[in-house]
Amino acid sequence: MYKFAGAFIGFFLLGRSVFGAVIGFVIGSVIDAFAAGGNSKNGKESADDVFTYYRQHAGGARSDFATMLMSLSAAVMRADGKVLKSELDFIKSFFSQQFGPAFTTEHLQVLKHFLDGAEIPLQQICGDIKMRTQVEVRIQLLHYLFGLAKSDGHVADSEIQVLKHIAQLLDIPSSDFESIKSMFYRDANADYHVLGIEPSATEEEIKKAYRQMAIRYHPDKVIHMGEEYQKGAKEKFQKVQEAYEHIKKSRGIA
Repeated sequence: MYKFAGAFIGFFLLGRSVFGAVIGFVIGSVIDAFAAGGNSKNGKESADDVFTYYRQHAGGARSDFATMLMSLSAAVMRADGKVLKSELDFIKSFFSQQFGPAFTTEHLQVLKHFLDGAEIPLQQICGDIKMRTQVEVRIQLLHYLFGLAKSDGHVADSEIQVLKHIAQLLDIPSSDFESIKSMFYRDANADYHVLGIEPSATEEEIKKAYRQMAIRYHPDKVIHMGEEYQKGAKEKFQKVQEAYEHIKKSRGIA
């Protein structure tokens, strides 16, 4: 853009000279190259630009908490290389219930910005979220992100890797990650992993693990958050109870 403008200006400044046009073109090309240098190779903003955008939107107010969720949502949605309608529907449903009238098309524009931008600086964003929130809130946030990943009926391996990375950056204990993962990513030992134990656990260890998880994941832990978080917390608490009942039934525990 600047190279053509420079050529035009140089042409007239030097008395309609072709030489002036060439000089202007060269100078404009340098300006274009400098401007492009601040962006990523595909023409998008840099990761630092993305974090600056995040900091401009994420504040202490409840409505700004949406930016935190949108940034991590975009990271999960980008994990498998495609953005699905089911994922967008999940986000719109969650946010409309969580934020009510405060949820507007502007929030979806924020999501689009993260989806279309450069690589999301997860380390910086998660560091900011960790500083602002308690671990119970971060655990519930991870539960929401797993729900987003499962919205198409399947949690892809690439999504698991991103979710695990986010959990590590948010300082969520690995036992909590494995527990929540097993609520959405089922296998033969999922019920045991929901309780944070292995199939070799004794009856006493199973009962102890259930009591600990029932306390840790009780919905009252996030009672200060919105209705949709309460819904998610109750679902998570119910999964713990169901896992315990399945294990008791399969092993004949009274």
